[in-house]
Amino acid sequence: MVARKPRIVIIGAGMAGLTAANKLHTAPGSADAFELCVVEGGNRIGGRIKTSEFGGDLIEMGATWIHGIGNSPIHKIAQETHSLESDQPWECMDGFLEDPVTISEGGYELNSSIVKSITSFFNKLMDFAQGKVGEEGLSKEEIECCNLAAKKASSVGSFLRQGLEAYWGCVKGQKELKGYENWTRKSLEEAVFAIHENTQRTYTSACDLLTLDYEAESEYRMFPGEEITIAKGYMSIIESIASVLPPGSIQLGRKVTRIQWQPNGPLDFENGHDFRPVKLHFSDGSVIFADHVIVTVSLGVLKAGTQQGSGMFDPPLPTFKTEAISRLGYGVVNKLFLELSPTHDLGGGNLNKFPFLQLAFHRPDSEFRHPKIPWWMRKTSSVCPIYGKSSILLSWFAGKEALELESLGDEEIISGVSTTISSFLSNSNSINGYGNSVEIPNGRQLKFHKVLKSRWGSDPLFLGSYSYVAVGSSGDDLDILAMPLPKNSTNNGYKNSSPQLQVLFADAHGHLINLIFSADGLLGGTHLS
Repeated sequence: MVARKPRIVIIGAGMAGLTAANKLHTAPGSADAFELCVVEGGNRIGGRIKTSEFGGDLIEMGATWIHGIGNSPIHKIAQETHSLESDQPWECMDGFLEDPVTISEGGYELNSSIVKSITSFFNKLMDFAQGKVGEEGLSKEEIECCNLAAKKASSVGSFLRQGLEAYWGCVKGQKELKGYENWTRKSLEEAVFAIHENTQRTYTSACDLLTLDYEAESEYRMFPGEEITIAKGYMSIIESIASVLPPGSIQLGRKVTRIQWQPNGPLDFENGHDFRPVKLHFSDGSVIFADHVIVTVSLGVLKAGTQQGSGMFDPPLPTFKTEAISRLGYGVVNKLFLELSPTHDLGGGNLNKFPFLQLAFHRPDSEFRHPKIPWWMRKTSSVCPIYGKSSILLSWFAGKEALELESLGDEEIISGVSTTISSFLSNSNSINGYGNSVEIPNGRQLKFHKVLKSRWGSDPLFLGSYSYVAVGSSGDDLDILAMPLPKNSTNNGYKNSSPQLQVLFADAHGHLINLIFSADGLLGGTHLS
């Protein structure tokens, strides 16, 4: 009699799911040890990695950067597959654009000294919060500001605002600025500070930085070295990871609707003579029986799936797991690409040099806000070409503004963005008679040919972009989220727990989390991370 092989089913063909499949399939002896398949609810692999083309350039609709190339497994794959070189232009091929042009609402280009001083101070606050710099790297005044801000900070948002207030307390007596109608020095400094706050929103996916936990900010670590984009696209990494898997092992269009598991012991589901403890139900009515299931869906899908009555897990996940899922933050970040019309003109025949434009908006309670700028544009920190001379512009959106973007038609988006940028680049309000360094002639609007946007919030397979440690949660909740089930503990809410791991969890929250397989389950002692 031939011994039955354990069956492992991985739910989700994104970075986490495919990396788990790759590690399992390439482990020594794996061919004879178990059956393996990946089920994906969508019609493509990659998850929140999606490389596309727009206006002849390669762009990323989701994950974009390798955040540090030192010892990065992603960078290693990119090198091995020659993905860091391409004849086709790609997004951010120049790296981070430098020397932004910062213009305030009303059309005034800001003095570089204001922008640089506030930008430098903001960066030092963030470095302090993230544990990247100690007191030895700060001036006496900066140390005082950071310490004052940290005393009462529960969130990154409160820390930053308290830091700004402390900054103003330390620099009293500065002269007012001339030539900026409807602006004071303080309001301009606050507007520049808000530019960087809004950039942080897109980094973290926190709709409001007041919900982003301060203590956890220092726990996050990136790989060392420069941050780069991938010339042949992030999908080249996904395709490389998936290429080792046997044909047919990835099943597309297979949306899981229910995961039945057995927390109370080894009373396996009966499937003829085949006994396996986990039963997966699919949207087409079919089922698969498995010994082990690795769940790699987004935190947003887990949040929806653990709501009362959702039925995603049967029986429901234990309380310790659902409470951790509930406490953790999960938000929406979207990217908007706009292609400039071939007939656009920035003045003086300057057709191919749109700047790295930072937008300094008036406060929400200001009477000087431009009435035609739509609300969903007002937390957009910048509009910039995806590389130096590209005619493709990019803006990032987070939170409710990102969700609103998803609901808008192309014409509404073009109108809103064009109105906003044109009002900022109009030369009708130049300072002391001198125009801005980049202008749109009076009475004209910037013209866009077409747009492309991501829709991560409304996509039922993701329901958002990425997770963060919210106020009230901690890094411990990420560990709890990663715990496999059944949990072999008398404190897990179930009695007589089976030692066999049935449901395991992984997520692409910067890395695969704690995929540990028991010796009598999958591969003895194999640790995927």
